[in-house]
Amino acid sequence: MSNNVPPINMKHPLVILAWVLMLGGLWFLFDQVLDQQQNPNRNLTIQPGSTELVLQRNRSGHYVLPGTINGERVTFLLDTGATQVSVPAHLQEPLGLTPGNAMRSLTANGTVTVYATNIDQLVIGPFAFENVRGHLNPGFQGNEILLGMSVLRELEFTQRGDTLTLRPQE
Repeated sequence: MSNNVPPINMKHPLVILAWVLMLGGLWFLFDQVLDQQQNPNRNLTIQPGSTELVLQRNRSGHYVLPGTINGERVTFLLDTGATQVSVPAHLQEPLGLTPGNAMRSLTANGTVTVYATNIDQLVIGPFAFENVRGHLNPGFQGNEILLGMSVLRELEFTQRGDTLTLRPQE
């Protein structure tokens, strides 16, 4: 018995388009899964009138969350070891920050020169802060902003398992 089915022409434009669409869809799905693992708090919903913020730890063991600086959307990485809010210097202009005096800062990567700055408004979840001390760090190449103790000292935080709850100080 002979099979009269013609072979698939892999050079046919519709076959190529189908492969491109399938690979694009897989890339999109995989990218979404990785992003959710890196920032499980990216779509935080805050109940009206809520006075607490509940965060999930990411797969690297960090707490990452969305917020704003001077009305611009940013991603924060909570860092209780950072004295101040540390902003990558390349974000200075989009966030409306002005560099001040140069100073030395001891980081996990060694001592670096940073530039003092003042953040007019910083918002995370239901919490808004004004006139926050921070610095611009030319050594940071990414877009995550370290949320240091110049903000975190205003909050009470409780960690249970992979969950961190932030509340206002009483």
